[in-house]
Amino acid sequence: MKIEMLHIGMNVKHPNYGTGVVQTLDQHTADIKFAEGLRTVSPETSELEPAEPRAAVSGLDMPLDHFVRETAQAIIKEMGIEKPASVIESLGSRWHRGRMMLHPADTSQLPKEIPLETFFHKIVMMRNNLRVLEQKINSHEKLTDAEKVEMQQYITRCYGSMTTFNILFKNKDDQFNTSAE
Repeated sequence: MKIEMLHIGMNVKHPNYGTGVVQTLDQHTADIKFAEGLRTVSPETSELEPAEPRAAVSGLDMPLDHFVRETAQAIIKEMGIEKPASVIESLGSRWHRGRMMLHPADTSQLPKEIPLETFFHKIVMMRNNLRVLEQKINSHEKLTDAEKVEMQQYITRCYGSMTTFNILFKNKDDQFNTSAE
């Protein structure tokens, strides 16, 4: 391993000393704290290896934190996970700060009041989970096409049941619909 690949705090594996943490770096050597104590080793001649997962991205010309942030945002978008604030932006403005009342048939019991933002968030999360389930079914390697179609029909019926709540959405594109999602 080249000395340039090391950084202070990095976990490494040595064939004789086991796993350790890089403490200091010199031009040709590294001080590494192993369980039995501090050792000075030459990374290039000691068969030292990283003990943590590594990734190499060639041609990256941006700060690492931007790269990580953009990657995380892409994953979140792909999985259909949204922040609560972005979910509420999809709620029609006439429903903002609204409340939903559930009255039990038994008048001796108290009604339940729920903020519409909370209810709407749960509806959107259900929609997103259905979309993820749909993607997993469609990309599943062991399911036959007939099994995929059968499961897709259940999801379509779920979308159909959820169209009742389309009135809450600001944009028609965000609503539940029973056509091919």
